Amino acid sequence: MISYSSKFRSNQSEIMDDFDLQGASMKVLLTDLKTVNKWLGGNSVTMNGISKLLDETPQQQQYITILDVGCGDGEVLRQCEAWATKNEVAIRLVGVDANPHIIEEAKERSKGLKNTTFMVADIFAEKEKLPSHDIALCTLFAHHFKEAQVVQLMQKLENEAKIGVVVNDLHRSRWAFWLFRIFSALFLKTKIARHDGLVSVARGFKKQELVAISKYIHGKHQIQWKWAFRYQWIIKSNN
Repeated sequence: MISYSSKFRSNQSEIMDDFDLQGASMKVLLTDLKTVNKWLGGNSVTMNGISKLLDETPQQQQYITILDVGCGDGEVLRQCEAWATKNEVAIRLVGVDANPHIIEEAKERSKGLKNTTFMVADIFAEKEKLPSHDIALCTLFAHHFKEAQVVQLMQKLENEAKIGVVVNDLHRSRWAFWLFRIFSALFLKTKIARHDGLVSVARGFKKQELVAISKYIHGKHQIQWKWAFRYQWIIKSNN
């Protein structure tokens, strides 16, 4: 039974946190996650954050390098390429994920992407060196971790990003929890996606929790609520 608390973030685990997840179940799960973001407008929050950072930053380099941590099947990077083409922005894309099976699937689903690389990496490994980048994306990734780990993650991303970080994650809300239960019953094919989606909402954030975390991160912060039950957290680097 998946529990929800308005006061505390859930400690329940998501099935997709298993780095050995692979095969047909993994592929259908990734497709279900794409369905969720398509119909609930989640990726637009990330694209809007990129635009905001670039609007506030004088462009001197020939191209912008975007790093997507916890990239999954590469859907966010595919959206980035479409956005860049529409807005005539020259970009290079890098996706990292700790699950090697998911990275292989990302490469397969993203064959048409130009100037794009994928790599297996544990973002929390002390000696893990991230590729040089201007903007780091953290889409539906931070909620997988406890607050201390989120602080560590954001400090690392903000320290290494030349321009800034765009975080797109879930608002922990009872409305979101029950609405997702209805949505998933109608549109999602896998029990894993239905389970993990509810756990994700229960592990999401209240705004005051993100504000508390932001006090440990340098840089200029902007945290805004977005539909559907998302928070857009933009961190402009001091680098």
